[in-house]
Amino acid sequence: MSTTQQHLLISDISNDILLLKNGGGALVLEVSAVNFGLLSDREQIGIISSFAQMLNSLSFSIQIVILSERLNIASYLLLLDKAQKAQTNPLLSQMMTDYKQFIQSTIKENEVLDKKFYIVVPLFSIELGLTVSKESLQQKIKTVLLPRRDQVIRQLSRVGLKATQLYKQELIKVFYNIYNGQTIEKPSDQTISPQQLAVKLKNPKIAKPPTTNVPLPQPPGQPSNMPHPPTVTQGARTHPFVVEELSE
Repeated sequence: MSTTQQHLLISDISNDILLLKNGGGALVLEVSAVNFGLLSDREQIGIISSFAQMLNSLSFSIQIVILSERLNIASYLLLLDKAQKAQTNPLLSQMMTDYKQFIQSTIKENEVLDKKFYIVVPLFSIELGLTVSKESLQQKIKTVLLPRRDQVIRQLSRVGLKATQLYKQELIKVFYNIYNGQTIEKPSDQTISPQQLAVKLKNPKIAKPPTTNVPLPQPPGQPSNMPHPPTVTQGARTHPFVVEELSE
């Protein structure tokens, strides 16, 4: 019976480096993202030029991988439910209900994707030559790949991107998600106490806007010392509460 391991090119993970079956190796860097569309034209041109200089400065090959997966908010919705049950203010409780319904409808109507960006720095077996033992092969792979990793991280920092190497457990998790598809996120058993949800502004006092008394024209024949009728002003609608995104 065939297994997934038989179709993988990876034989082992040692010192956070992928060891390939053909005798080569590779390491994986997770790279942060930048909202390119929100930048000005000058900033976009600067990033493109810096990225082009980074690619031209490399004397080895790299692989850019974009991993897209559907956003799973099961634990986030559970966190909202716990927060709502621990909430004693009826107004805040209703606001949290409306917010949860809005999140659910948004996820249902639109396909919200979570994108992650990786850079793979490979090392081919032809670059290593002949090695005596497996230990010497691993040491040679580590000696060649680590300087390449540092160069890529340094060049990406000039573009404004932060790159970090994935460790063994993180690599296992990434490949497991790739070959097993979307997994259902198990809700956490985190408990929330009412003290953690205490509202600092329990009885907010809405500041009344200053009223300006505009003198009305006096009818002819009426003494000018009569009091003016009260001016009715409508206060601005202000909301004392701020909805903040809850982190998992």
